[in-house]
Amino acid sequence: MTWNIKTGGIDRDGTDRLEAITTVLDQQRPDLLALQELESFDDHRLRRLADAIGMTPHLAGSAAGQPVAVLVRPPLRMAGVSHLRWGLHHAAAGAVVPTEAGPLTVVSTHLNPHSPAKRRREARRIAKRYRSELTLVAGDLNTLEPGVDHADAVARLPEQFRKRHLRRGGGVDTRPVAVLLAAGLRDLWTAAGNGPGQTAPTSAGSGHEFSGMRLDYVLGSAPVAARAEAARVIRGGAAEYASDHYPVIVELAL
Repeated sequence: MTWNIKTGGIDRDGTDRLEAITTVLDQQRPDLLALQELESFDDHRLRRLADAIGMTPHLAGSAAGQPVAVLVRPPLRMAGVSHLRWGLHHAAAGAVVPTEAGPLTVVSTHLNPHSPAKRRREARRIAKRYRSELTLVAGDLNTLEPGVDHADAVARLPEQFRKRHLRRGGGVDTRPVAVLLAAGLRDLWTAAGNGPGQTAPTSAGSGHEFSGMRLDYVLGSAPVAARAEAARVIRGGAAEYASDHYPVIVELAL
């Protein structure tokens, strides 16, 4: 599962959404979890969430933005961890997880929310850093997918948010995702998803900078994509208000 939980699960008015977030995670029980927007997540808050859902966490702090994390459910374990902060607005957290199919590198990341050009550079850094045979890159890429007509979705956005998705000189910028695909990763929603893949906004989680958009991805190297059996966006119940993004789940035969 990948999920942007919005400002660490705490709203500007102080409302704490961690219980709702935990409810969704308990219902879905992912074996591998990539979380983004862990604002104000210290060791205590991370441990509180990890203990509540029975998972082992690895947090990557951010120099300018918000931390991200990878969590695994025992008996899965992390044989090694890494982080990438340089050149990223937020960060990337990596973990090597032994599986029957071989060591799987799981990466949680969150690309720049403001600039398509910076997102493209960030995507290049991530693709260069994580290149194992079994690689899974999951997170909020803040980017619309290539090969789809996004004119209506972008036109519905307020002007200050519309420019986040436009190329200099015009046109919708989908190049950050294209960079990762060109590096050999596959879009697992395309491989195994059913129905609409829009992930933002949720019905009750605000998100005025979104217009029914797919911004959250699970990408895998070719051997991982070959093992993708299903993909779905989690909607309904606490997922409608726990964040402004819906979670995405991909089932892998590993």
